Amino acid sequence: MKIENPLALDNQLCFSLYSASLAITQVYKPLLQPLGLTFPQYLVMMILWKEDGVSLINVARQLGQQPGALTPVIKRMAEQGLLTRNRSVDDERQLQIYLTEEGKQIREKALSVYACVFEKCGMPIEEMHRLKGELDSLRDRLLKP
Repeated sequence: MKIENPLALDNQLCFSLYSASLAITQVYKPLLQPLGLTFPQYLVMMILWKEDGVSLINVARQLGQQPGALTPVIKRMAEQGLLTRNRSVDDERQLQIYLTEEGKQIREKALSVYACVFEKCGMPIEEMHRLKGELDSLRDRLLKP
C-alpha cells in the first residue's frame, strides 16, 4: 500500500499514539483530582499498591523512565504524605519507597477510576485487552536493541 503523502500528520503512527495518550490523560485528570493525584503519581501508586517497598530504580524501570525523572514526583508524593522514602538497609545507594497509611487508603477510592475509564472508552473488555496487548507488543519491539 502506497501512502500518497507520508509526511502528512494524519498518516503518522506517532501522532495517533501521541494524541491518544493526551486524550486518555485528559480522561483520567478529573477522576484523579478528588484523590489528590496527578496521572504520573497514579502510575506510581498502582505499582506500590501491587508491591509496597519497591526501589526507586524498580519503579522507574516499570514506568520506562529514568530514576532522576521520577525523583520530583516521588518527593512531592512524600510531601503529600502518600509515601515515605527510605535508604535501603542492604545498599544505602538504593531508595526504597513505602506507602503511608494515607497512601494505602486511597486505593479503595481509586477502584472506581478503572470502571470510569473503561466506560469512557466505550469498547468491550476483550477489545480493550487486545488493544493493550498490541500496544505492549509495539512498545517491546521499539525498545528492542
